[in-house]
Amino acid sequence: MTEPITVVIAEDHPVFRQGLTEVLGADGTFRIVGQAGDGEAALDLVRRLRPRIALLDVDMPKASGLVVAEAIGREELGAAVVILTMYKDARMFRRALDIGARGYVLKDSAATEIVACLHMVASGRAYISAALSSELLDRRAAAPLSELGALAELTAAERRVLRFIAQDRTSTGIAQELGISPKTVENHRSHICRKLGLHGPQALLRFALGHKSLLE
Repeated sequence: MTEPITVVIAEDHPVFRQGLTEVLGADGTFRIVGQAGDGEAALDLVRRLRPRIALLDVDMPKASGLVVAEAIGREELGAAVVILTMYKDARMFRRALDIGARGYVLKDSAATEIVACLHMVASGRAYISAALSSELLDRRAAAPLSELGALAELTAAERRVLRFIAQDRTSTGIAQELGISPKTVENHRSHICRKLGLHGPQALLRFALGHKSLLE
C-alpha cells in the first residue's frame, strides 16, 4: 500500500484551514499531520514531524510563510514548500522561488487546483497557479506561462547564476562573485539550458536578457 503524503498546514484563518483539511482529507492520498495558525508554530511542527509537504499561507502572525519557507530550506528539513497566497504579486513570487518553494497557488483557486498542486509537488515537480500567468508577466517581457513554469524548476543556485548571465557576466566573473569554481558555473549553465529547453551558444544569454525583469 502506498504511503500517504504527509502535510503540515499553516493558515491563520481557522475556517479556511478547516476547509483545506477537509479537501485534502477527502482526496485519500494525503495525511494531515499538523496544523498551525502562525509561522512560529508551523516551523516547530515541520521540525518535529518532518512532513513531505508544508502548505504555508504567506500572511501569518509571528512569521510569514516566506520566512518559514526560508528556514525550512536553511535547516534542510526536507519538506517541499507550497506557498498559498491571495496576492498576484511578481516580487513575492520571485522571492518564493528564490527560497526554494516548489508550489505557488492562489487562495481563491478551486479546491481541485490546490489538490493538483500538492500532487505535482509531491511527485518532485513545480506548480504555479494558472491564474497567475498574466499578473506575473512584466510589461517589457511577455513570457508565456510555460516559461514561468520552467523558471520554477530552477534551483536557487541556478537562478542566481541566471541573474548574473542576464548582466552579461562571464563564467569566471560569476564564479568569483559567488565563490565557486568556473566549472561549477558551467555545470549550472548546462542544467539551466536543459531545464529551459535552450539550444545553441547564445540561447541562454538571449533568454536571460529577454527575461531580466522576472529574475530581479
